Amino acid sequence: MTFPIRTFGDPVLNQVTTDVENIDGKIAALAQTMIETMYEAPGVGLAANQVGIQKRLFVYDAGEGDGPKTIVNPRIVETSGEWVYEEGCLSVPGLSWEITRPNAVHLRGYDLDGNELDLEVDEFEGRIFQHEVDHLDGVLLIERLTDDQRREAKRLLRKRRLRLGASDPDGLRQLLSD
Repeated sequence: MTFPIRTFGDPVLNQVTTDVENIDGKIAALAQTMIETMYEAPGVGLAANQVGIQKRLFVYDAGEGDGPKTIVNPRIVETSGEWVYEEGCLSVPGLSWEITRPNAVHLRGYDLDGNELDLEVDEFEGRIFQHEVDHLDGVLLIERLTDDQRREAKRLLRKRRLRLGASDPDGLRQLLSD
């Protein structure tokens, strides 16, 4: 079983998630389904609100051979450096941009056993952490683009929406006209 992934224009992606109060079997089952959804997409990370669940957790697999991981109630406490990297998003499928973010990240959270995590990562794994925490904070990739990139992204998304003949979700028309 997998979840449908919410895409650009869905208001759930702009809402701040709430902390997980109890790390229990329900959260572990949710994480497992999110992992299956992430792999099927395919992607390297997935935040709970991308599947319509307003809880503060994400799953990821940086492809280093140690399999998927879940981080509950993540908080970035420190960043440093700068790194430009081509970044895409499962909620903005088929598009990617060069985005500048900090290179190193210090993140705190919990694993599925309730153990505290205190992680210092950089480059690709650090990028994943920042991207997924942004989702949990209601920030979509589009907001990290330069002004020129954002204009082009909105043009492409508007064109895609018209081609698909989809109705305008709440707020999409306003966002694209900014």
